[in-house]
Amino acid sequence: MAKHSREALREEDKRPINKNTLKKLVGIFRFLAPYRWTFAIGLVCLMLSSVMLMAFPFFAGKLLDVASGKEVPYFSSVNAIALLLMGILVVQSIFSFTRVYTFAIVSERSLADVRNAVYKKILWLPLTFFDNRRVGELTSRISSDVAILQDTFTVTLAELIRQVLTLTIGIGVIFYFAPKLTVFMLLTFPAIIVLALFFGKAIRKFSRQVQDKLAETNVIVEESLQAITVVKAFTNEWFEIARYRKALNEVVDIALRSARFRGMFISFVIFALFGGIVAVVWYGATLVQAGEITIGDLLSFVLYTTFIGGSIAGLGDIYAQIQRSIGASERILQIIEQQDENSEPIPALKLRGEITFSNVNFSYPSRPDYKVLKNLNLSILAGEKVALVGQSGSGKSTIINLLMRFYPLNEGAIQADGKNVSSYNLSAYRNNVGIVPQEVILFGGSIRENIAYGKPNATDEEITLAARKANAYEFIERFPEGMNTLVGERGVKLSGGQRQRIAIARAILKDPAILVLDEATSSLDAESEVQVQEALEKLMEGRTTIIIAHRLSTIRKVDRIYVIKDGQLAETGSHAELTQQQNGIYSNLLKLQLQ
Repeated sequence: MAKHSREALREEDKRPINKNTLKKLVGIFRFLAPYRWTFAIGLVCLMLSSVMLMAFPFFAGKLLDVASGKEVPYFSSVNAIALLLMGILVVQSIFSFTRVYTFAIVSERSLADVRNAVYKKILWLPLTFFDNRRVGELTSRISSDVAILQDTFTVTLAELIRQVLTLTIGIGVIFYFAPKLTVFMLLTFPAIIVLALFFGKAIRKFSRQVQDKLAETNVIVEESLQAITVVKAFTNEWFEIARYRKALNEVVDIALRSARFRGMFISFVIFALFGGIVAVVWYGATLVQAGEITIGDLLSFVLYTTFIGGSIAGLGDIYAQIQRSIGASERILQIIEQQDENSEPIPALKLRGEITFSNVNFSYPSRPDYKVLKNLNLSILAGEKVALVGQSGSGKSTIINLLMRFYPLNEGAIQADGKNVSSYNLSAYRNNVGIVPQEVILFGGSIRENIAYGKPNATDEEITLAARKANAYEFIERFPEGMNTLVGERGVKLSGGQRQRIAIARAILKDPAILVLDEATSSLDAESEVQVQEALEKLMEGRTTIIIAHRLSTIRKVDRIYVIKDGQLAETGSHAELTQQQNGIYSNLLKLQLQ
């Protein structure tokens, strides 16, 4: 996946700023719509601030003209012009503050909306999406890419408008009262523009590569921390540190190459502009001597030229930032525009629990050439307890994945209560299916919060009752903080048996019509297994139950056993019936386990 991500980013690097790529950036600006009036106030203040600032060089020139004895309409003394200049600065400061604050309101709230929209979309995306992406990459979209957009909304956009206004107003003013000098100054523009395009393309390439490499470092951190017990068990701390350091060094190398290009570009612009200013001042001085312009006009011209030069110098960084923003926008919109699962309001639905698989054929989207299930047919009555048995890779977990509607069917049909499962509202349907996995994943909050995950609006009495039914209440009460005990990252502060009973309590609280038990006692000691098994028996009462079994001794009491081999139904019957089959798959597996 990291390789795929790099290739995708390289393709983006080749794309210049054009109509199509700018549409991607504009697509993100729709999140500004709820705050458009606040944004409009900020824009007005930005424009007024820029206009007021551009008036400063004009009146500064008039101040010099009055001081040299030249008559200026409406102003008879340097004091009046000085007061006007101070007034301009005060008003400009007020506009600047208002612009900064209103832009901050708009950017912070709109970017919170972007993060929320991306996170919401990610949660609603099907598992096929997650099969092709790593967690670190997705978290980078919410953190790094949105951070780039934050710079765009708060700084780049304002600076772009300011620089454009400065260039437009400045060139217009100086062309009005010093056309010869203006033409002379504008002759320096073509070389700067050509070099800006060259350097901008290189800066864009390096900036995208930096983002890509940063995403890779995030993946390394995430993977190593999620599997910290494995890292320590294999004493691979130094290996992970070296892997992370290598990735960081690559980030630094690319960032420094990018910095060299930016530094060369900015240095050239400063040299060209201020060298041009020297030339302009020299030519302006000759015009003053010839009586074509006044000393005040020359001062105004030099100040305007400085402003214009600063604007051009800043456009290089703005250009690169816009390119980074386009890349970030594309990656965010790639997620937002994905086809997600049904997120409509959840209607009331209570299934009986009758399940039928009819001629089901299935291949995972990531492995379309390998058929996991082949013409599978099986049926489960409402309230019946069945077990799925077979070697690893036979297709047992795939049957559950399809029952949970994690993946779309290739061929055949799955029915619940006589209706195709795809005809039900997805969330309403999944509310009727509960699962107790072999590897329980708990959230890092309290025990109460983890049990209530099965029913977020549950009362304390319902949570306590579920804990009692799961044989969990006794050990919970032994903790000093009881239900408020924090379980730690992924539940690491609890034992395996305790985590299993929390998961069972969560399933009890959900009260599903269909229950899936994925070998829920396989990794427990004898005492914990007894307690968990008792809790499971309470949980299975009155529900359709599907048990994925590796230890055959745990499924003697089920109503029916389905033996799966190579994605097909090989044997079916009760424990007693299957053990009587000579050289049967089930009986042979049982003999192996008893040995």
